[in-house]
Amino acid sequence: MEPMELLECSPPLARESLNAQQAAAVARVFKALGDPVRLRILSIVAAGGEACVCDIAAAFEVSQPTVSHHLKVLKEVGLLTSERRASWVYYRVVPESLAELSALLNTPAAV
Repeated sequence: MEPMELLECSPPLARESLNAQQAAAVARVFKALGDPVRLRILSIVAAGGEACVCDIAAAFEVSQPTVSHHLKVLKEVGLLTSERRASWVYYRVVPESLAELSALLNTPAAV
C-alpha cells in the first residue's frame, strides 16, 4: 500500500493514535518534506500550479541529477505527479495528498 493511501483511513492524530503501519507511512512523507530542497521544490510547484523540471532545476544551486532525485522522492511518497510533454517533464502537486496531511494534523482549537 502506498504511503498516502494509508493516510486516507487515518484519523486525526488528536482523535486516535496511528498504528505501526500508518506511522511508518506518515513518517516517510514527513521525511521527504524534512529536506529543505524538497520542501522548496514542493513550494515552487504548488505556487505555480505546475512546473517544468527545467524551471525547478534553475531555482537551485545543485546539479540537475540532484533535483531529479528530490523530485523522485516527492513522487514516491505521493506528493507530486508528473507528465512528459515532448522533451520536458512537468510536475504538479497532488492536492488530495496535501489535504490528507492537513486532515491528519488537524486538531481542535483549545477552548
